[in-house]
Amino acid sequence: MVRFFILFVVLLAVLFGLQLTPWAQQWFVLPWTSALASLSTSIVTLFDGNIVADGKVMRSTANGFAVSIEAGCNGVEATLVLLAAMLAFPAPWKHKVIGLVVGILAVQLLNVLRVISLFYLGQWNYDVFEWAHLYVWQALIMLDVLVVWLIWVRRVPRVEDSHGPPAAPPAFAAG
Repeated sequence: MVRFFILFVVLLAVLFGLQLTPWAQQWFVLPWTSALASLSTSIVTLFDGNIVADGKVMRSTANGFAVSIEAGCNGVEATLVLLAAMLAFPAPWKHKVIGLVVGILAVQLLNVLRVISLFYLGQWNYDVFEWAHLYVWQALIMLDVLVVWLIWVRRVPRVEDSHGPPAAPPAFAAG
């Protein structure tokens, strides 16, 4: 457990540090954020043709209301927490990869719902938008990461740590 915690914290620090570099911002974070805005807009335009995406901004052409998806709202940080937790946990690599693919998809699908709901909440009532944005959705996204990780941990076979307790001696049948 101590090994997991230390590795998790180190990975988290490295991943958060890397994502703040200009290279990662230009080649990963900004394209990711623009893709989130485009995907959210594509879904909304199935029901409302007055929505356009421009980079990281989702805007209504009917009333001019827009949301800009900024750092902390693009799901990158939540994804990095999930990535660090799954990589730090002693599990077979095959299960880590499957868990990451499914987990990142789950976090990002909820984040798309977050962006769309906030877009419409902002048009309806700005105070409710602010409260949902700052408190409700921040907590729900991180709760999603925790739930995804806990489900994964319960289903994944553990890789035994070579520093762990010794294996029990084999049992012999009497007689």
